[in-house]
Amino acid sequence: MRKRPAVPSHPEFIAAFGQAIAAGGLPPGVTATAPEEAERRFAVYRNNVAHSLAEALKARFPVVERLVGAEFFAAMAGVYWKDSPPSSPILFQWGETFPDFLAAFPPLAGLPYLPDVARLELARGRAYHAADAAPAPPEAVAAAAAGADRARLTLHPSVQRLVAPWAFVTIWQANQPGGAAPGKIDADRTEAALVLRDRQDLVQVERLGLGDDTFLASLMAGHPLLVAAEAGSRAEPQHDAGPFLMRLIRHGAITQITFGETP
Repeated sequence: MRKRPAVPSHPEFIAAFGQAIAAGGLPPGVTATAPEEAERRFAVYRNNVAHSLAEALKARFPVVERLVGAEFFAAMAGVYWKDSPPSSPILFQWGETFPDFLAAFPPLAGLPYLPDVARLELARGRAYHAADAAPAPPEAVAAAAAGADRARLTLHPSVQRLVAPWAFVTIWQANQPGGAAPGKIDADRTEAALVLRDRQDLVQVERLGLGDDTFLASLMAGHPLLVAAEAGSRAEPQHDAGPFLMRLIRHGAITQITFGETP
């Protein structure tokens, strides 16, 4: 009696299927009446997967795609997804390791700012999908100003601070649809960015000066409002934290205020 081939378990089949998509060939258990028909159909499926993943990556990193060109990006996406395939069917969560991939990808050695542009685009996606949190009421903000030496601010879950030794914010802004040409950009310049989702659920990206960036970093570290303002002034003489604080309030980025002991 002829022995039937062993049927792979579900986890084994899934693993073999994914490997076949990335590396080629047919996974065990995929058959058709004509063997060549199975290979042809699976090749079509493989191409559709590759195209869909490249499109998903492009949707998350549109400025990276614009900087390197559509053809190069599509080829690079093929290398990336074979190295780091999605672990979830929710594709907007895929790509967290893409900046690190860019930093280690030899053909991009001449674009050292590109990984930080990608990190900015990742931060925008995180801000958009961050949890909701109601802004602190006006009376709480007024109390914080009166007790600045003890007031600690909790910021909206979407708030992120990024710093890089490149003009990554300027480069990102210059590559927005409809943006005016900025002229020559000095890419070899440290920049900082604030990323958040505002009251209208729009993601905002602001380039920060040294004083505002230091002030924000101190707030995010849990220091009292006065301590954060003094840190901003030390980093940038004559820095006034007031305008930046008002922007945070206007965006609804301050969600809670607590009062502790004076340091």
